[in-house]
Amino acid sequence: MDERLVYVSKLVRLPLVSGDGTELGRMADVVLRAGDPVPRVNGFVVAVQRRRVFVPAGRVADIEVDGVRLRRAAINLRQFELREGEHLVAGQLFRWRLHGRRVVDAAIAPGREPYSWHLATVALAAGGLPTRRRHPEIVDASEARELFAGQPVASRQAAALGQLHPVEMAESIRKLPLSRRRILAAALEDDRLADLLEELSEEEQVRLLEGLDLERVAGVLDEMEADDAADLLGELPAGRRAELLGAMDPEEAEPVRRLLTYGPDTAGGLMTPEPVILPPNASVAEALARIRDPDLPPPLAAQVFVCQPPTETPTGRFLGVAHFQRLLREAPGKTLGRCLSDDPEPVTVDASDRAVSERLAAYDVVAVPVVDEVGRLVGAITVDDILDRLLPAGWR
Repeated sequence: MDERLVYVSKLVRLPLVSGDGTELGRMADVVLRAGDPVPRVNGFVVAVQRRRVFVPAGRVADIEVDGVRLRRAAINLRQFELREGEHLVAGQLFRWRLHGRRVVDAAIAPGREPYSWHLATVALAAGGLPTRRRHPEIVDASEARELFAGQPVASRQAAALGQLHPVEMAESIRKLPLSRRRILAAALEDDRLADLLEELSEEEQVRLLEGLDLERVAGVLDEMEADDAADLLGELPAGRRAELLGAMDPEEAEPVRRLLTYGPDTAGGLMTPEPVILPPNASVAEALARIRDPDLPPPLAAQVFVCQPPTETPTGRFLGVAHFQRLLREAPGKTLGRCLSDDPEPVTVDASDRAVSERLAAYDVVAVPVVDEVGRLVGAITVDDILDRLLPAGWR
């Protein structure tokens, strides 16, 4: 393998494939063990469905731009646990500080021994979160050894917490005093903190985020589902809400702004604006590929909403629903326009919670389309959304 750098920010989410090309999971993190002169890579954390497992570095044949290939076909599916003396790059190293600057990326490089890797460089931002206009400073790993000397307990605890399922994360953190919860929340990586917040009530979310700076909270909101982010922002004063929306990524903020225009007790206030949407000329094979995405929540993966272009909300005219069971029975090349069901009938954005729950129950489905006054799809409400609204306060 040629001497090259592999940046961890580019490595995470790459597919992990066996020697025959079968995809086994997605890369989630790099595990380092501090050493002299530089930390070496112990292995990699891989997301396999909803489980995070450990793959030793020696089992990786090569890392390419389109994926990571194993030397052997099998991996151990035991849940990953961080051991004493180990550090996660994305889960811990990112956001640590060196010489007053925040670590925003790191690169690994092949070692002298076959199939070995070591930390090569660390990227530092000038302060706060990195921006598209500001290039980070690259520091050789030999100049960053102090990063691994006596890291605070909170960082290690946050890394362990971040390995849990979001429901387990919420259960664990509720047992702690508020001050400790905030320390751990600050130490979590953005996507894991977003996962945690989505399992907490809005009141608990607000409490947990108090004290975090504007850019950090905006980064977490970028990682949340749009409807959950809108629910959280709806609990904040108008001034703070406007500041956070302005600090978010514009593409992530736009659907959240739209959701905030609807009343909280209406279908518009309940819906997610990003269901699976395809045009009528798309094939069954394309639809199945879309709903096969492991990051897609099961209620949203149960059907494809078919609309005239554009296929981002608000769409063109809503045509109907292609349920996944119907898709499984059809030929791969058949178009979705020939697989449509009229059920369930859509609800309008001003429909009440009760009307939405009655529609879901009447048609025995897990999601219902939401349309505007001219028949364009603007979102979908899943059964978990309505249950969250109808269950008593504090049910979590």
